[in-house]
Amino acid sequence: MVTGKDRQRQLAREHYQRQLRARAERQRKARRNAIIGTTTAVVVVIGGVVAATTVLGNDDGDATTASASASVKPAVNDPKPYDPAKGTCGYVPDTSGGQVKNVGMPPEKVSTAPATMTIKTNLGNIVARLDTEKAPCTVNSFKFLASKNYFDNTKCHRMGTDFPILQCGDPLAKADGKNPTDGQGGPGYRFADENLVGAKYTRGVLAMANSGPNTNGSQFFIVYGDTGLSPNYTPFGTVTKGLEIVDKVAKKGIISSPGGDGTGAPKQPVVIKDVTITSKS
Repeated sequence: MVTGKDRQRQLAREHYQRQLRARAERQRKARRNAIIGTTTAVVVVIGGVVAATTVLGNDDGDATTASASASVKPAVNDPKPYDPAKGTCGYVPDTSGGQVKNVGMPPEKVSTAPATMTIKTNLGNIVARLDTEKAPCTVNSFKFLASKNYFDNTKCHRMGTDFPILQCGDPLAKADGKNPTDGQGGPGYRFADENLVGAKYTRGVLAMANSGPNTNGSQFFIVYGDTGLSPNYTPFGTVTKGLEIVDKVAKKGIISSPGGDGTGAPKQPVVIKDVTITSKS
């Protein structure tokens, strides 16, 4: 028998997939225009007039908008994944036009030493063990952003009740249920997907939000139930302390979004005061 909650989850997933298709189309258009610009620049260089460089990108998106992303073809200059021989990761500019808080680009050289992340919120601390060996580029990005105070005084803008996730990391989100650009903010760069083989999004998992393949930026989500999501979002850690904070916020409910997909800004505001990451050598 199909229950009301089952139907709500189905509607939520269908809504997320529609969002993905729309964002993927914007991504294809942006890449097509950038490729045209690159071709023009090459012609100009050959003519000896001027040199120019065009970069490609895509906006950081919602945690639940990429479940059908396999059909999006990667661009030629997509970010390079972790190179274990060199110990490096590739980060590329994101020029898709989203809301940007620019603090620079992470260093290419990364560490795979064990790390712990503490998210200090207005409701208490959430502590997570980070999977640096399987998601080194992701953890390196978080270390960099945390060192720049990127997450300080930002609001978690999206929560699901039937769909159990709390999404954070948009530095410009208002999380009031009214701001149309919530979920579009990012750091101005993107990096490759990691750790997707066999990925499951069960209670306690930390994973990256995205809007298609290799579009990771700063947005992430905390899972406090069983989502049933497809393996399209980089899992990079597990909450070891403070998950009850998310549970309490979920019980307060959400400000429902216009699409009626079972997600919205949490009624109980969640403000990230500070993020710190400590590593063991």
